[in-house]
Amino acid sequence: MAPITDKVTLVKKDELHGSTGQTGGMARYGALQGVSDKMNATVMVAEPHTHSDVHHHGDQDTIIFGKSGKGTVVFNGGKDRVNITPGDFALIPAGVEHEEVNEGDEQVVWIIVRSGSQPQVVNLESWGGAEKK
Repeated sequence: MAPITDKVTLVKKDELHGSTGQTGGMARYGALQGVSDKMNATVMVAEPHTHSDVHHHGDQDTIIFGKSGKGTVVFNGGKDRVNITPGDFALIPAGVEHEEVNEGDEQVVWIIVRSGSQPQVVNLESWGGAEKK
């Protein structure tokens, strides 16, 4: 498969796309979307004392890099948690239901890279629940 482009693509921080609004409770800003057929990148910002809806990313694996603040990924029906602090990496396998949580008093910023040209998000009514319409 030929690459979408044969040039290096740069997106400056002030050129991030407005919030993509993929999941309630979090702001997600598009960084590199549609420039590779194999991966995409976004920036997730969580204000203090917020959480996302329960969701998964279909057939896309997700890598998280903690840029600032202390955030948490809750998974396994809400039973398990992984705390992500600046400099940490986490992998959320494709299809794993989860939510992002910021229980702290400062903003959390994560850099997110997913497989696929565009991010997939499947928002759910609850853990193991139906897809939100």
